Amino acid sequence: MNCSCFGASTQRQKRGVDLVHQDTAGCSTAKTKNISYSELRRATNNFHQSNKIGRGGFGIVYKGTLRNGMEVAVKTLSAESRQGLREFLTEIETISDIRHPNLVELIGYCLDGTNRILVYEYLENKSLDRALFGSSTSNVKLDWDTRAAICLGTGTGLAFLHEELVPHIVHRDIKASNILLDKDYKPKIGDFGLAKLFPDNITHITTQIKGTTGYLAPEYVMGRQLTSKADVYSFGVLLLETVSGRSSGSGTWQGQKSLLESAWEFYEEGKLLELVDPEMGDFPEKEVLKYIKVALFCTQEKANRRPIMSQVLDMLTRNIKLNEEELTPPGFFQDSGGFSSTQLKLKSSESSTSHQMSSVPLTITQVTPR
Repeated sequence: MNCSCFGASTQRQKRGVDLVHQDTAGCSTAKTKNISYSELRRATNNFHQSNKIGRGGFGIVYKGTLRNGMEVAVKTLSAESRQGLREFLTEIETISDIRHPNLVELIGYCLDGTNRILVYEYLENKSLDRALFGSSTSNVKLDWDTRAAICLGTGTGLAFLHEELVPHIVHRDIKASNILLDKDYKPKIGDFGLAKLFPDNITHITTQIKGTTGYLAPEYVMGRQLTSKADVYSFGVLLLETVSGRSSGSGTWQGQKSLLESAWEFYEEGKLLELVDPEMGDFPEKEVLKYIKVALFCTQEKANRRPIMSQVLDMLTRNIKLNEEELTPPGFFQDSGGFSSTQLKLKSSESSTSHQMSSVPLTITQVTPR
């Protein structure tokens, strides 16, 4: 695919960062409001179990109500989590002054003794993974229009991070559990604990591998080369999950293959509609097929063959004929610990230090701020 045919060159929107002070670890807490621990204890009824709404590697998330009546999500850091502390500081520094309709808003933070807490806007419908993969008693029936809107909103948020902010931001952990849904199921990207800033003159960063199995791009796992194309890969997997109602991290599809591997086989066999979630109800076949094919463009093995996010949005929303002759197989994670693209087996980065990726990241084009 010739990615240059989708891009538009306009001016970027720069972020002003007004540093107020730094905590003991040297990380800026920027403009974000410092909320006292006592206020958060009161807001969550002393972090009562009945207010618990989630748990992750970082810690527990509680629903709370501040004194002004605002409902919030209170994200606590596990006291013993060193990695969580780094993620906590990164999250404050990265998104403290960012506002976008498709990004979760950071309301405040708490640095009080050993307590490290982030306070976010509360979103009524929790996360996309609960909506798609939750138990029969907790999941909801998402029709196609709702699923398509979730995909487009998430893509818009990613395009903003990658192409409009300066420095650009690569999220590094795009997955269904980090896509939060408001009362109208409008999506907002959350959890910026693994995010990386990309100045204009940087094409890639060599970094420690972090993220979630099933969403990790081959070049990132193999060579630890991080670019925005790693997020594009993850977004492609997310598209497939949203269409199929199946989790990429739940093991195998029909007891044999991963979701991405099955999607590619269905594509080669001309049976892509077999991927569609039977719980979705009626759907426009042509549009759904386009979403699946765009997901395959996003998950191609070589990063330089993937579109950038603004191009992905054009592919999803505009009447553009996809050049499927340029579509190449995806790289997908195997149970053996490597990535595979059809017959090619790649060793993991832990066992191979000589492997060089042939892909070269494309320069991010400028777009009009949304």
